[in-house]
Amino acid sequence: MRYLLMICGDETAAEHQHDGCGGWSEEMQRRGVILDGAGLRPPGDATTIRVRGGEVLLSDGPFAETKEQIGGYCLIECADLDEAIDIAARHPAAGYGTIEVRPVLTPDHP
Repeated sequence: MRYLLMICGDETAAEHQHDGCGGWSEEMQRRGVILDGAGLRPPGDATTIRVRGGEVLLSDGPFAETKEQIGGYCLIECADLDEAIDIAARHPAAGYGTIEVRPVLTPDHP
C-alpha cells in the first residue's frame, strides 16, 4: 500500500531548519520504501486558491491559521499501516513536530 507522510512542524523551530533527515532518507531508500518526497518552501510562499460562486479567490500563505505547517512530504510504499507508522516514527521530525500518515487512494485500494 502507498502512504503519504505529511511532515509538519513549527517553521520557526530550530530543529526545522536543519538540512537532511539524519540518515533517515538513505535508510528508507535502502529499504526500498520511498517513492518520492521533498521539502516545501515556507508557508509564507504559499498561495491558497478557493472557488466560490464561480469566482477564484486567492490568498497569500496557508489557509489554516496554525503554528504547525506542512514542511515536506514523503510518498512511501509498504505492507500495511503498521509498517507506515514505524517508518514515520523513525523520521527526525517526529521528535519535534508531527507526521500525518494517510493511505493513498489507488484503483486497487479505494
